[in-house]
This record gives sequence, structure tokens and C-alpha cells, in this order.
Amino acid sequence: MQLQTIVNQGHRVLTTSQLAEAYGTDSDRINRNFNRNKERYQENKHYFQLEGEQLKEFRANGQIDLPPNVNRLYLWTEKGAWLHAKSLNTDQAWDAYELLVDDYYTIKENVIPLSKDQALITALKTTANLLERQQEVEQEQHEIRKLVTQIDNKVEEQITLTSGEQRRLQKGIASKIYEICDDPKARPTLFRELHREIKDRFGVASYKDVKRKELQSAIRYVENWVPRRVS
Repeated sequence: MQLQTIVNQGHRVLTTSQLAEAYGTDSDRINRNFNRNKERYQENKHYFQLEGEQLKEFRANGQIDLPPNVNRLYLWTEKGAWLHAKSLNTDQAWDAYELLVDDYYTIKENVIPLSKDQALITALKTTANLLERQQEVEQEQHEIRKLVTQIDNKVEEQITLTSGEQRRLQKGIASKIYEICDDPKARPTLFRELHREIKDRFGVASYKDVKRKELQSAIRYVENWVPRRVS
């Protein structure tokens, strides 16, 4: 599809006659579809309407030859071309629209090949940027690991004994009391004393509230405990 390139306000556009030719119809039908659905079209988005001084300036730039009797000109953008293809809804219109998008409306940039030196410099810059980004990622990972460790430590501070660990500590307490005292009447007093000292030693309201990370310390404390009246 060979079309004369027309640019308005930095956008490639088509006249009504160009659009009609591309879609296999005539300008009258394009105009009728536009007038019937005018509320769907937004000026400067779907089309540019030139008249007066704007039209005069457009004539002066010499992009296309316009008949002298034209006092209003519609120029259709890519989005406007899409609405017209939708209104026509023919295979030819849709095929033409795809070609317009690929070959006309899309301005392809010219790629200038790099010299060997330029290619080497570009590759070195890319490598340097990648290394810099890798260092940033490693630093971010280090900060994340440090934060996770801090969170783990805080969580660890809050975790108390499980029911099984409570039974283990209570069993150790009972074993200690029975080990040092044969008098059944004296044992309740020793139980209370040892429980009180565990609460004081580990700063808890009950042996059940001992922190999980301090379980081994609590067990060793019980194993080495000596009641005050015996000492």
C-alpha cells in the first residue's frame, strides 16, 4: 500500500480520500459513517479538523495538493482509522487497517550499525551496569537477611513452651523434689518453692511461660537446684 505521507502536529494522518481508497470505499461513505457516529470521535484524538488559518498553513507546507474549493479538511489518526474500520466492518477494511498500522502509522526508526569500537564500548557499559545492579541486589539481599534474622529473634523471644515441653519441665521438677525429699508432707512446700524460684529466675508468671529457647537452661536450673532450708 503506497500512500503519500502526511504529518500534522507530529502525527501521521490520512485524508478522507486516502482512507476511503485504502478501505475500498468512497469518501461519501466515510463522511456518512462519521456524521452518524460523531459522538464517538474526539477531535485531536481520532481526527484533526483544519479550516481557516490552520488550513491555510497546511496548504502552505505543500504536503499534498488540495483543490481550491476545499474550506475544511479532516485528517484521520490511527485511532480514527480504527473507528472507521469498525464502522465499515469489512474484511478489506480490517486488512487495510492492519497494513496501515504496520506500514504507515508506525514510524520505524532507522537503526545505525555500530562500529566495532562502539559495540565494544556498549558491551562494556552494559556489563558494568549489570555488575552494579548485581551489587545492589546483593546488598538488598543482605539487608533482607538481616531483617529476617531480626524478625526471627523477636519471634523467638515470644515463643513459650509447647505442651510437651511443659510436661518435660514439670517432670524434671517432680524428679528433683522426689530426689531430695522422702517426706510426702514436706514435698508440697518444696514444689511451691521451686516453682517460685523458676518464676523469679526466668521472669515469668508460671513455669508454662518459660521461653522455648530457655528450656534447656530451665532444666539445668532444676537439676542443680538446692532448697534454701537444705543449703
